[in-house]
Amino acid sequence: MRMMFTLLLALVAWPAAAQGQASGKILVRFDTTAGAFTVALDSERAPLSAANIARYAADGHYNDTIFHRVVAGFVVQGGGYTVDGTEKPVRDRVPNESGNGLTNRRGTVALARHADPHSAASQFYVNLADNINLDPRPDRWGYAVVGMVVEGMDVIERIAAVPTGARPPFPAESPLEPVVIKRAEVLGGMR
Repeated sequence: MRMMFTLLLALVAWPAAAQGQASGKILVRFDTTAGAFTVALDSERAPLSAANIARYAADGHYNDTIFHRVVAGFVVQGGGYTVDGTEKPVRDRVPNESGNGLTNRRGTVALARHADPHSAASQFYVNLADNINLDPRPDRWGYAVVGMVVEGMDVIERIAAVPTGARPPFPAESPLEPVVIKRAEVLGGMR
């Protein structure tokens, strides 16, 4: 009987969790020229990183930015440059939360950064494969996973399939025809 009650509670809670109303999840929808996808940010395991992406989305920072780096079988990366290749101004950098237990698996979203492990700002990437080599190890920092694509992974795959090459100011791996984030919107769960 106890097991049946637990299962019933789980089923009742499922619709709320699926819509981003569960504790610790923030849903952000990205409308792009390739279609829309939705990300569930994990504000319990990656509180600083999740709040960072949600704030950039709420502030309109991602609107009219591009996916400037697309590497088939690896990642699609965006959120920092306009169509003409101008880098958008960013707020303070986010401390690295790569030791949060989340891993760079297919469909997860993580913060892009420079060599400095605490240099992440607005740019993010979606893993196209299990990229556990990006996770932290005892001898180095990793790249902080902040959530996962919960709807529209087919859109991410469509972006991953676009022809790429050099497109100034990017020396390589940039879509030759820009893939633009038209609008990013926080859907729910933000506290």
